[in-house]
Parts: sequence; structure tokens; C-alpha cells
Amino acid sequence: MATPRERTHSNLQNLQVLYEDNHLIVVNKRAGDIVQGDKTGDTPLAEVVKQYIAKEYNKPGAVYLGVVHRIDRPTSGVVVFARTSKALGRLNKQFAERNTEKTYWAVVKNPPPQASETLVHYLKRNPKQNKSYAHAKEVPGSKRAVLTYQVTKELNNYYLLEIALETGRHHQIRAQLAAIGSPIKGDLKYGFDRSNKDGSIHLHARKLVITHPVQKEDLMILAPTPDDVIWAACEG
Repeated sequence: MATPRERTHSNLQNLQVLYEDNHLIVVNKRAGDIVQGDKTGDTPLAEVVKQYIAKEYNKPGAVYLGVVHRIDRPTSGVVVFARTSKALGRLNKQFAERNTEKTYWAVVKNPPPQASETLVHYLKRNPKQNKSYAHAKEVPGSKRAVLTYQVTKELNNYYLLEIALETGRHHQIRAQLAAIGSPIKGDLKYGFDRSNKDGSIHLHARKLVITHPVQKEDLMILAPTPDDVIWAACEG
């Protein structure tokens, strides 16, 4: 089985577009893809979307595309890009002011202590480890992190959590769930006992609600889960 880093978008067949118009485009990111370029030199999703726009709309020359937000490399789900600078500015403002609704699905092996709870931690990032640590109280350099989870389904050996993300900190869901003893399936960095074969983790940006930057109406985007037995059970 190919690892995420080995996959390519050369023919664009694997790009799943969830919504598009003249102002923005929303895609379902695969686990393993990076949203923006980094030191690995791997082709970022932003570049693939540019190629798609150029081909789909027969656009000569450079294609404008603004990165509005990012999700972690091993995570899948909804990612929004802006097709104009005006849309980028307005979307950036929404995300910065938290005027969006972000819903994630996470699969864990250890059930959390409560069936539903709002978690408040103070996360401190360690850049060398590319990891965030969750603290119960504020520590120097930490940022307040808030999410609300609910156990929505019991699977064979696993539990599905639906998470409403209030803040958007580095590795927030991964660090906070690990802090309550429920690391995400496949997430070795945050304490799960083994990795997934494809290098993914079972964390999916399931739903995003934003205000359309031009039409000013609410836009709800729902991303299908990856092709996987456990995710299929979650969808069922």
C-alpha cells in the first residue's frame, strides 16, 4: 500500500472538490497531503488546486489561490481556498474572529471519562518536536484551547467522537484528547500505541460552516470520510 507521501495528484483524479464558484473552492483533503509547501518539497494541495482551476477553466498564466486555513498533514477533511484577494481577506477575518463553525470526527480506543464535555487546556508548542503539550493551568507561552466533544457512536473496539472546535491551536484536538487519556487512533505522536498503515490518523474535518465572502449567506460544507472500514462504520 502506498504511503500518503508517495501518492501523487498528477492526473488530478484524486482531487475531491466539495464546492466551487468564482470566489472560493473547497476540497476534501486526503490524509498525508500538505496544504502549503514545506521543507519536505512535496507537492502541496494548494498547487494541485491551482492545476485543477487552470485545467477546468482553461486559464492561461498564473492562477491566483489564497490559503485560508490549514489542517494537519495526517488529518483529512474540509479545506477552503480563496480564488480572489477580496475573498481571501474576508475569509481570513472570519477565521481570525472565530466566526466559523468547525466540526471534526475523531476515532479513539479509550473512551473519554464523560460522554460529553467541554475541554479547556492551555497548549504550549514545542517547535523542535512539532508537538503541543496540554496544561490544566496557564503556563508561560501557552495559549487557551477550547473544544466540546460528544461520544456519538460505539464501534467494535473504538468510539466515535464529534468535536466542536472553538479555538484553532496547533494540534489542538490531538493534544487535548491525549490529555484526557483518549489519543486518536494511529496518532503515535500523542500516545496511541500503533500507527495506521498509511500514516494517517483517524481525525477528519467533517463539517465547516462559513459565511460566503460575497453572497453573505451561510455555506455549510460536509466532507465524506476516507475509504476505510472504520470510517465506513462511522458513516453508517
